[in-house]
Amino acid sequence: MKIQSKDFRVGADSKVKLKDWPTDVKPFYESKKDYQKLLQEHVDELSSLQRLHYASNHYALLLIFQAMDAAGKDGAIRHVMSGVNPQGCQVFSFKQPSAEELEHDFLWRTTCHLPERGHIGIFNRSYYEEVLIVKVHPEILLKQRLAKELCDEKTIWKERYRSITDFETHLYCNGTRIVKIFLHISEDEQRKRFLARIDDADKNWKFSLSDVHERKYWKQYMQAYEDCFNATSSESAP
Repeated sequence: MKIQSKDFRVGADSKVKLKDWPTDVKPFYESKKDYQKLLQEHVDELSSLQRLHYASNHYALLLIFQAMDAAGKDGAIRHVMSGVNPQGCQVFSFKQPSAEELEHDFLWRTTCHLPERGHIGIFNRSYYEEVLIVKVHPEILLKQRLAKELCDEKTIWKERYRSITDFETHLYCNGTRIVKIFLHISEDEQRKRFLARIDDADKNWKFSLSDVHERKYWKQYMQAYEDCFNATSSESAP
């Protein structure tokens, strides 16, 4: 069974309601053995394409992963990119901004890590955090020391969406192709995965009380994601 990516793509002019999008879909494989076989085939194909990408040296590829905690970003990156030559691929994880990063505009810290031509760059979280967690917790703006007139909640998010779409258009026009992936997880599934982290010694380190705290804002996060998708999904970077 071939996966049709258009079935999971947010159209440039569409309006997303996440409650209408499933968090689980019918498997594209018949068994775990079949899954392993398909995964290996896709990894081999990706490895072959990467060699051509690296040799041609005309384009850069940027993969952006966004999701709620416990949605599986780390696992997706690890499994899908397992066959990629690390010489031509780098993964960057963006967490709380440093003091230096807060002295710059919100795109600066990710811009510093954009992939070169012929390379693949993977962002585990990204500049989209600035219209997601910061929108849910606007008090974070105080740490960014912006001028008061720049923090007007009636305009700041619209301006940031525009900055993002303009930035991605600029990258596209200069040879960077962007693949943006949102891993959609339900609130109940997240709860199960948090509990599993407590019980699994190998995953204890992933568990944080702050993750539990953020569950209180689930509805606000879903609204922030919807607003983000509706404002930033474009033809060149859907």
